[in-house]
Amino acid sequence: MKSSKKREGSSSFAPAPKVRDRIRESARPLIVFLLFGVVVTFIGLPIVALFANVTIQGFLNSFSTELVVDALKLSFLTTMSTLAIVIIFGTPIAYYNARHSYHGKRAIETIIDLPIVLPPAVAGIALLLAFGRQGLLGQYFGILGINIAFTTVAVVMAQIFVSCPFYIRQATTSFEDVDPEYERAARTLGASSAQTFFRVTVPIALNGMVSGALMTWARALGEFGATILFAGNFQGVTQTMPLAIYTALDSNLDSAVYIASILVLISFAVIISVKLLALREKAGTQDEEPTLALVRRPTDS
Repeated sequence: MKSSKKREGSSSFAPAPKVRDRIRESARPLIVFLLFGVVVTFIGLPIVALFANVTIQGFLNSFSTELVVDALKLSFLTTMSTLAIVIIFGTPIAYYNARHSYHGKRAIETIIDLPIVLPPAVAGIALLLAFGRQGLLGQYFGILGINIAFTTVAVVMAQIFVSCPFYIRQATTSFEDVDPEYERAARTLGASSAQTFFRVTVPIALNGMVSGALMTWARALGEFGATILFAGNFQGVTQTMPLAIYTALDSNLDSAVYIASILVLISFAVIISVKLLALREKAGTQDEEPTLALVRRPTDS
């Protein structure tokens, strides 16, 4: 009897199951809030610290600085060239990979994806050993009087190397999401392969392709390690915006801060654009009936 009373007495002090559930439910939002608070603060605080050292007048005046202007012009020229080349060569590769299976496909996809995880410094050294004056192919270019390393062309090559997987991966996924029945229907209506691709497939996959292009451009814009090793750091020739920040740190911290703030604003714009495109895709714009009306039989015209 006494032992049973002791058990009853001790059990009375333990919280009931419903009470424990209520405690857990009330503690869960607090834990989630703390986790989000730590992560957001860790990422956001450096950005806040950066813009805390930026004034509107100084930001506007930075665009008249020779270092900033040269870096902006070169970055725009090289990244747009990179984006055009990646789209021209990457789109057919992405489409073929999305529609076909072939021997060695996984190996090729692995090679294409490798620059995503490859350290930029390793990429720079590899490019230098391949296309430098004494490189695997560069030595033969040298015989023809063509020097690639430490030129603007080298900047573009470094950007292509590190950024092309972002477009190819996203474009491949977008093409895989296009129902092949739409393409077959267009072909039965008399459309050629090119007409089907540009008037049916591309419009459906366009949101994903644009997202991949934006990420590719942003990655090219932020490239540093491969560029400085393969192309060098020469103002007006190979000095892009990240390299200009590196240079300005030794002489003019304000210029480095303003260039960094420009890159942050561009990064925000890219992220917002990608998210808006994702929202459009989620809303079902890609599920609308494809523009098969644009594809007509040659006899209908």
